[in-house]
Amino acid sequence: MAPSAESPGQPAFDAVILAGGEARRLGGADKPGLTVGGRSLVEHVVTAVADARTTIVVGPERPIPGVVFVREDPPRSGPVPALAAGLNGVTAPWVVLLAGDLPFITAPHVTSLLNAATTQPPSTTADPVPVTAATQPPSDPADPTPPTTTAGDPAPQPPAAPAHPTPGETPQSVSGDAAGTPADAVRPTRGDAAGTPANAARPTLRDAVAPASGDAREPAPEEGPVGGVVMVDDGGREQWLAGVWPMARLKRALAAYPGRSLKGLLGPLAAVRLALPGRPWFDCDTMDDLEEARMNVLNEWTALACEELGIDPATVDRDLILDLTKEVAHGVARPAAPLTAYLLGLAQGAGTAPDDAAAKLITLAKNWGQATAETLTDS
Repeated sequence: MAPSAESPGQPAFDAVILAGGEARRLGGADKPGLTVGGRSLVEHVVTAVADARTTIVVGPERPIPGVVFVREDPPRSGPVPALAAGLNGVTAPWVVLLAGDLPFITAPHVTSLLNAATTQPPSTTADPVPVTAATQPPSDPADPTPPTTTAGDPAPQPPAAPAHPTPGETPQSVSGDAAGTPADAVRPTRGDAAGTPANAARPTLRDAVAPASGDAREPAPEEGPVGGVVMVDDGGREQWLAGVWPMARLKRALAAYPGRSLKGLLGPLAAVRLALPGRPWFDCDTMDDLEEARMNVLNEWTALACEELGIDPATVDRDLILDLTKEVAHGVARPAAPLTAYLLGLAQGAGTAPDDAAAKLITLAKNWGQATAETLTDS
């Protein structure tokens, strides 16, 4: 398969999409094959990683061009074996790992994940890192939970510092000092004489995975300065099937990992927790999830169609129209539903109130059997 063209400045990456689960909460349906907005769920995800050198889908083969399909052994044995099967075909230094049922994820979301993993941290400076909404400190310095960032910006990293303060150097007081340090600057806490800000990002990646014999602990240049990035949902929960990982370290971790949990495997590799707009983490585990995704597509279509036609969306009673077309589709015929919606528009254009016109048409559809018996005759 010919590799995809990479975006300028974007690191080289491959994509692994896990699309072979059992979908128990969907009654065993072929979840990745269910459609939203005219495309299957897995096609939505494949489109989001169009810039990947190679896209590998772990699951049943489907008619999707430019994709490599593989299966874990045995099939449906869990996400860790599925990931291992997918990684066999990965050659790029970075791998984007995604679930096969993410209808809202897009290429810009993937770019944000890659940027968070590979963007160089701020230039070395003695200035402390401020606490902002984009970088939240862990509640405990010993807590390995990585910081959360937003909009694809990586959490800033503290500058290198000596293990012990230089002679005569002491932590500065909160009230300020003669050196002119602002009183509200971030100060070292819990005896951190090295001066590392309490709110600075704390990558735990370098010591998380024991290197193989002769393998340095420092990341290779192509692996970037940050490490793995996992997306979080609107409640701050990690979505382990939506992230970017440095390939070499992921393979080492997988080789040494005896468990079956993605969280157990990927958790020690995660350096950044990333919140992104647009609910790219939303997956379709139930029929209600699927219906919500389809309604979102309907909302987007309504807004775009109104903009294209110069119609104020506030004047469109979508639910009324949907109720009308549902009655017509079930009571008369499916092709009659869009035709009826068109006739409703003509009636409104002629001055008939849409509520009145819709009520008349719904009544007609419900009494269709009687109406045809009274009005239709053989010629």
